[in-house]
Amino acid sequence: MPDETTAGKGVGQLVAEEFDFMEAVGGVRGLIESIAPGLVFVVVFLTTRDLVPALASSASLAVLAVVVRLVQRTPLTQAFSGLFGVAISVVWAWQTGEAANFFQWGLWVNAAYLLGTVVSVLVRWPLVGIIVAVIRSEWDGWRSSPMYRRYVLATWLWAGLFAARLLVQVPLLLDDNVGWLGTAKLLMGVPLFAVVIWLTWLMVREPEPVREPASAGSPEGAPPQ
Repeated sequence: MPDETTAGKGVGQLVAEEFDFMEAVGGVRGLIESIAPGLVFVVVFLTTRDLVPALASSASLAVLAVVVRLVQRTPLTQAFSGLFGVAISVVWAWQTGEAANFFQWGLWVNAAYLLGTVVSVLVRWPLVGIIVAVIRSEWDGWRSSPMYRRYVLATWLWAGLFAARLLVQVPLLLDDNVGWLGTAKLLMGVPLFAVVIWLTWLMVREPEPVREPASAGSPEGAPPQ
């Protein structure tokens, strides 16, 4: 339920013993691949006030990320998902001639995520619980476990993230404010995603097992006789 290009690594962190922020966003490379196309688009457009070079620059970076991974034979999932999102954004903005529409696809994605998380809670299948159960291979009984309430709260947390993005960014889109829209997209993208998935990890991580106290007269840690 992350931003568009950080899902794989982030989801895996939900069951990690120790949380790693860089792993949650796909490492340094994943972080660059996530923010570079949008950042370059905003910088080039605000500098030139010309939509075509801004779109070309952004698309070129997304393609370059895939090519580099192909050459190095590293996993392509994150780069391809980024390329897919950038391609839709480029086509949308180019067809309409509006620079702000470069960010419209991401808002539709967040609206879909928001709908999915809310519906999952209402039908009593909270999305965070589904993801954790699948990753842990503990499907049976997770909805009746003591963790269920935490899964619900964590799913609402993600719904809040998606709703916040829409509340902030949609007015900027309608106002055609490319500079502030791009800034909001960057700040509420990977950084906020990392914070929310860390909070989710705190909520759904397995509790430490309760240790039985040693019986009187027995060495510490020895089982009672």
